[in-house]
Amino acid sequence: MRFSGYCTLVIAITVAGFAIAQSANPVDNHTSCTAEKADVEKRMDVARSKGQMLLRRQLADQLAALQSSCQPLAVDQGHTANIERLEKEVRALRAELEAAEEQLRKLKSEANR
Repeated sequence: MRFSGYCTLVIAITVAGFAIAQSANPVDNHTSCTAEKADVEKRMDVARSKGQMLLRRQLADQLAALQSSCQPLAVDQGHTANIERLEKEVRALRAELEAAEEQLRKLKSEANR
């Protein structure tokens, strides 16, 4: 269990360093921006499926930084775009909550054995 915690910490530090490096160099190319976003979203799904909620949250922060650096500054998001963004965030948080609840149920069932 301790080894797993250390591995998670190392991964979290690595991801945080990557996120800082990414926010320092805004991406100009739309195609590479889209690919990077897709990669981060895929890693978030993997982290969520493995119950690594801290890593998933850090990847979400990294995704937010990527999204803000990839968008042209002059583009003004409309009301509809804000609603869609919030709905997507709510869906992601619900999925994270469901995964955490499932993990809690498993831990409780193991404790009752």
